[in-house]
Amino acid sequence: MTWMPVRAGTYAVTALVLVSSLAACGGDDDTAPVAVAPQTPSAPAGLGSVDTAPVPDAATVIPFIDTIATNERGDARYATLQTNAGVRVLGGMLDVWKPSTLLVDAGQSAPANGNFPAVTPSTWTGIPGDATDGTVLNKSVHDANIQTVVDMTKARTADQATLAYLDDRRGKAYSVTDALGPLADAWRKAAQQVTTVNGVPADATTVKYEDEGNNRGVGGTANPTFGLVVDLIGNMGASASTEPAKRFYKYARPYRWSTNVVVLPSLVPAKSATPGTDGGFPSGHTAEAGRNTLAMAYVLPERFEELAARGVEMGESRILAGMHSPLDVIGGRIQAIAAVAANLAAIPPATRQAAVAQARTAMMAATNTTTLTDLYAAAHAGTPATDRFADYSVNKANNLRRHTYNFAQIGDKTKPAVVPKGAEILLETRLPYLTADQRRVVLKTTALPSGYPVMDDAEGWGRLNIFAAGGAYGAFNGDVSVTMDATLGGFHARDNWRNDIAGAGKLTKLGSGALRLSGANTYSGGTEVKAGTLEAGSVTAFGKGDVYVSGGAVVADTTAAVAMAGNYTQLAAGGLQLRLGSATSSRLSVAKLATLGGTLTVTFANGYRPAIGSTLTLITAGSLTGTFSTVTVNGYRVTPIYTSTGMQIRIDA
Repeated sequence: MTWMPVRAGTYAVTALVLVSSLAACGGDDDTAPVAVAPQTPSAPAGLGSVDTAPVPDAATVIPFIDTIATNERGDARYATLQTNAGVRVLGGMLDVWKPSTLLVDAGQSAPANGNFPAVTPSTWTGIPGDATDGTVLNKSVHDANIQTVVDMTKARTADQATLAYLDDRRGKAYSVTDALGPLADAWRKAAQQVTTVNGVPADATTVKYEDEGNNRGVGGTANPTFGLVVDLIGNMGASASTEPAKRFYKYARPYRWSTNVVVLPSLVPAKSATPGTDGGFPSGHTAEAGRNTLAMAYVLPERFEELAARGVEMGESRILAGMHSPLDVIGGRIQAIAAVAANLAAIPPATRQAAVAQARTAMMAATNTTTLTDLYAAAHAGTPATDRFADYSVNKANNLRRHTYNFAQIGDKTKPAVVPKGAEILLETRLPYLTADQRRVVLKTTALPSGYPVMDDAEGWGRLNIFAAGGAYGAFNGDVSVTMDATLGGFHARDNWRNDIAGAGKLTKLGSGALRLSGANTYSGGTEVKAGTLEAGSVTAFGKGDVYVSGGAVVADTTAAVAMAGNYTQLAAGGLQLRLGSATSSRLSVAKLATLGGTLTVTFANGYRPAIGSTLTLITAGSLTGTFSTVTVNGYRVTPIYTSTGMQIRIDA
């Protein structure tokens, strides 16, 4: 072996493996040893197919995105489950509760229209137990639904009470802007949003307060730097009212079901005096918050997950207030997702893109940033003390709990997820480097389990988990190729997949951008890096398969060794970058064969500096062959040391 110093901290390495060549029978004893290169393992094969998420057959499943305009009341054509999209998407409620009539008729009439007979107002009083009440079909779910409100309202904290009041009385579009964290004030200023409800007034228990501010903000040409953003968000309310469904399902508010529900005293003045037109299912506040936050996440995807989390949080505020039940807010969430997808699709792509550009430009100006990568950093510069959505793990746990509220699964638990027509538009700006088909697969692999009350609609809206989809794939059930063009900036240049990725498929990284994997991954089809950068942000980032670097670079940036369950192969065009925050962090632990080539670069982080004369183990393996062509260690001159089972560096100076 010959070591040739190239520059400080850099060494060129050449190596030959010598084996004896012997004749199969009666071989010549004078046969000389022949120098041969070690055999390089092949790239992981993967499954050889891609996953898909086909659109449900429109002949049997009517697409919400095509029929949202039917979500109206006062029109006899749209008074039934079959003819009203907003009612139909929540049809799972009929497994729990059967209203007294199956029409949009609570306090509502509609003249005959063609072949559709006139609708006369129902006699439903809104008071459970009256002769006009409906029928509980699943007592255990219904009882759990109301008991959850009882338990939560009795246990609510002072902070929860304040937020519940603000989320009730304050304009919803304004209220949810706190999900923007460090960008909240800049957004409100750009949109020209104001509120007059900034706390709980002293006499709130006797006076019903209304927000007299500008909830939406100023749109159109009157706001040339942000009007397109305001208009796009406002358009999400088109044909999105929860009133048709409320007047169809005729399900009372929780405090009418049980006197043990403790309505927030400051909201007692806001209780409706006409229960016959005041159904609880679905929650209008939740739906409106969902529409606002999902539209905001579309135009400002730098806060995508935080906004998605805020939308479902407002649903919980409604429960804590005593105004709605878990089923009510689940229904509001489902309607919101469907309405945003449908209304976004109705906006021309160029108009959508212009609104996104306007939002980002305004926020970059407010944060003195010049790139989308810097804007992302500015958007996440807060701490839990200043940004209550700063902790991703807390957001993740809260989001999951708020989707199911611990209901038992009453239906088939094994139904595969389906993705509604057009739902992929919700991820268009968050995962712009994926194809529309890939975004559909993301929605499928992050969907909630089947069987929960209300959530198993035929199209699949109820099981979508938008927060989780913001973290990309939940499983590689087919091979996944990702091409990221760093010149396009933003998520094209750098992204972080935070989900725990399962499945038997393979990941192939292409393009010049950098992708980080941060989940507890178990996918087994292998990983191939052909271009750009693939970062390990967790010790199991690369799952359980082989890792093959034919170009680009693998980066280890973890608190412990990156575990590679199979082989690690790095060809001459590949690179490995280790960011060491300690003597034991960001190393490679290869279970099988490590085949080395290409370059190694070591940098140090978090103030860690190794001592002169110390030896650092960088790779351990079941067996190791080959060497790096160059080894660069930032700020040091080193000697690489290779053994049959690992690689080290000695810090010389």
